[in-house]
Amino acid sequence: MPTISGATWPDIPERFTPAKMDFGTRKIMNLDSLYSELTIKTGAKLALLVMDGLGDIAANGSDSCTPLEAAKTPNLDALTQTSAQGRMIPVAPGITPGSGPGHLALFGYDPLEFQVGRGVIEALGLGVELKAGDVCARANFATLNPKGIVTDRRAGRIATEVCEKLCAKLSAKVKKIGDVQVIIKPGKEHRFVVVFRGKGLEGPLTDADPNREGLPIPTVSPRDPKSAAQKKTAKLIADFYKEALPILAKEKPANGFLMRGIAHQPEIPTFEERYQLKPACLAVYPMYKGLAQLVGMDKIEGPQNIREQFERYVAEYDNYDFFFIHYKYTDKYGEDGNFEAKKKAIEEFDAALPILLEKKPDVLAITGDHYTPCAMKGHSWHPQPVLLTSAYSGSDKLERFTETGANMGSLGVFEAKFLMRQMQANAKMFDKFGA
Repeated sequence: MPTISGATWPDIPERFTPAKMDFGTRKIMNLDSLYSELTIKTGAKLALLVMDGLGDIAANGSDSCTPLEAAKTPNLDALTQTSAQGRMIPVAPGITPGSGPGHLALFGYDPLEFQVGRGVIEALGLGVELKAGDVCARANFATLNPKGIVTDRRAGRIATEVCEKLCAKLSAKVKKIGDVQVIIKPGKEHRFVVVFRGKGLEGPLTDADPNREGLPIPTVSPRDPKSAAQKKTAKLIADFYKEALPILAKEKPANGFLMRGIAHQPEIPTFEERYQLKPACLAVYPMYKGLAQLVGMDKIEGPQNIREQFERYVAEYDNYDFFFIHYKYTDKYGEDGNFEAKKKAIEEFDAALPILLEKKPDVLAITGDHYTPCAMKGHSWHPQPVLLTSAYSGSDKLERFTETGANMGSLGVFEAKFLMRQMQANAKMFDKFGA
């Protein structure tokens, strides 16, 4: 049987990169290393605008449309006159990404190589200073029936003030489990974070979240059954539930909670190291601030809506080379299955866009991190549309930025992890490769 570097063909993963290939004495350069060698600092300004969960699917019928197609978007439409469009595969064909992998891919990190627990991201976004060995979980307050079945995974999206009160109640009564410190910090609405700080802990674990209503809270288990540290952490989570659930038992509607993304913080090269760009994040929700902080972006605090985010971008324009601006509501209303609200959210984004265009960056990309179809009320695997404009992007001469239009764009279909490289190329940040 033929071999590559001593490995038989069945031993070679179906999805491999040049970094893992070695034909005899001829080694193929790691692609990221090549990009780094070719990178030139040009002083260009780049901006990535992420309309979370932007993509959608039209209902059956020739006259049906998506929220993006139905929305009135004169400013996005005007941008298409100087833009290229395409579609991006968030992780791999058929794989539905969480927000973490979806955004890491947009930042240029292979989400299969850099797997980050959602709890770590959320904890960082909420300003928790993590220590080596800390295990973090992202949590949702939820509603349970008398038999312990989840009837509402988000407890009716309780107000942030209610979440803060419940977290304070839990924090006052569950400070430690054995020799492990428990840190509980509220987020927005029904979301909060739990950090376990002690010796011999490790993730990742499976989720204590059935991911849909009508099922009980599952017991967590180690991802690696041979890991003693993961087994210890799984028992710790079970003990935490035993202590915390009775404290919430009489609360309405938040009488329970779900936990997912249970993991510890991995080592990741910084965004500035990879791209020679000083980056900033303008996001409202903690999780996306955490994602940005994970790769070394500066968090710009204060703005609470898209107009304020764009205004702050203009004010900070001279201080950074790269801006990540996140907009949540397209995803939120997609998860609610609310077509009209998602359409209006897109229109609100579009109406605010001229503020950013007062100081249009040299390279501007507008996309989503994944689809959140209203019909599915959740994330999906579909390749998301992307619009890219610069002095060198060319124009696809498309009238609008839509899922259908993006299918005809010159960018074609590519993996989301290459978007940053496309943006760098449009900023003329790469020297020529070879003679």
